[in-house]
Amino acid sequence: MKDKNYRKIGKYWYVEFYRKVDGKLQQVRLSTKKKTKKAAQKVNPEDAKDCTFDKLLEKYKETFQLKKSFRHKLYHFPLYERFRGRLLAEIQPDEIEKFKTDRLNAPVKMGTDKVKEGYRIREKHPKPREARKISTVNRELSTLRHMFSKAEEWNMINSSPFKKIKGLFENENNKRLRFLSEAEEERLLDKCAAFLRNIVLVALNTGMRKGEILSLKWEQIRDGFIYLTKTKTNIPRQIPLNDTMTSLFESLPRHITSDHVFYRQKDGTAYDNVYKSFNTAVREAGIEDFHFHDLRHTFASNLVKAGMSLVAVQQLLGHTDITMTMRYAHLANSYLKDAVRSLDRKKERLTGASDCGNENSRRIDGFGAVENVVSGAVSA
Repeated sequence: MKDKNYRKIGKYWYVEFYRKVDGKLQQVRLSTKKKTKKAAQKVNPEDAKDCTFDKLLEKYKETFQLKKSFRHKLYHFPLYERFRGRLLAEIQPDEIEKFKTDRLNAPVKMGTDKVKEGYRIREKHPKPREARKISTVNRELSTLRHMFSKAEEWNMINSSPFKKIKGLFENENNKRLRFLSEAEEERLLDKCAAFLRNIVLVALNTGMRKGEILSLKWEQIRDGFIYLTKTKTNIPRQIPLNDTMTSLFESLPRHITSDHVFYRQKDGTAYDNVYKSFNTAVREAGIEDFHFHDLRHTFASNLVKAGMSLVAVQQLLGHTDITMTMRYAHLANSYLKDAVRSLDRKKERLTGASDCGNENSRRIDGFGAVENVVSGAVSA
């Protein structure tokens, strides 16, 4: 870094120099955050050698490893291989955009359906290749953006390259609304293993998320309610038990050493996931395009179709915004019709059903006052 050049861009002075990357010289430009050239010349560009993507990744992991969302970010870090060994100041906005394009165009790994034949499970029927979801790439970009934001906060970089990019994140279609019919519910429960059937029943009768169900403890069930403290939105909520749930919990055996409601028989630990067993039950029940989270949609849909108000459904689901609950509004057509028809019943009470065929009738003015109409004349 012997050959340095100083240039004023805007109100600050920048230092430019060259460094070797994979045997090739690359130009690097760093802001000194100084307003005079004399002050800028006192800044040592050698300090930038520690501001690499590798250093940022290491510090980021140390800082956020205990966060709840960190386990999802672990899948993102290997995708940033192209930035490894690079100075943060070298990474330009167009490289971020290329990363996004490459990820959208990258083929999704193909899998195979597992089919049970007798006592063996064989892999058959290769799954068709699917396009990578926009939501997946948005999550990958979101983690990368957060890393660069922290780098700026930690004075490892002058400005995040994301600040110079407009329209990077694509709009997502998260309005999936798949729910079971009564016939599908019966078929699914019939194909579930005993332990899984109880878990599915809880999902259908409470609308709880999978993680909330698998981590459920007996101490949370009391006084006819399920008390949830650790939720996705970090807002506690209470779910009342119906007769089906009361009977179910009364019938479940408790483990000697574990307080978990649903546990592994061998050691009493909670289930991490029921992905394979649930997908097997769904496939054997002949149900298509159905995920575990759709049981939550089924719960909400059944409530709305039964005439429950959207506000009540919102509270039971734990939605912070009624907009999320409004996706079920179209299912309430019959309920809405009854609500409008209630106005007819109110009008009948006001006008009097017995007066409909008489010469004398009553008229309601715009202010709700009742006026007697006799032979077409309005009495004072």
